[in-house]
Amino acid sequence: MGAAGGAAAGPAAHELPEYAERVLDVADRIPPGRVMTYGDVAEWLEEGGPRQVGRVMALYGSVVPWWRVIRSDGVLLPGHELEALARYRAEGTPLKEASRAAEGHLPRVDMRRARWDGGTGDKGHT
Repeated sequence: MGAAGGAAAGPAAHELPEYAERVLDVADRIPPGRVMTYGDVAEWLEEGGPRQVGRVMALYGSVVPWWRVIRSDGVLLPGHELEALARYRAEGTPLKEASRAAEGHLPRVDMRRARWDGGTGDKGHT
């Protein structure tokens, strides 16, 4: 996710922009097996939008469970599909198996079941 070479190559935590810190804090709170969309995170913060959250995740997301912040269609992060899929399966994240016609036959996250609303419970959107 982040810069090549891991966290040491990126800026130190105290150098993060305040908005980036807030985005990463939300990502870190998402329970295992659950996800939020980029737009959900922006809405939770009441600031920015999906593109701003995506940019933060691209630059700094390697220090948090990045696979839990995804596109609203549940598609796995391009270039990180296999790692994300392994993490989803390990955490029990609800997936929709791909049809045989789907390119690459990769599943998607089942957004209806996996989406987390940021509440204290682990029930997600109902």
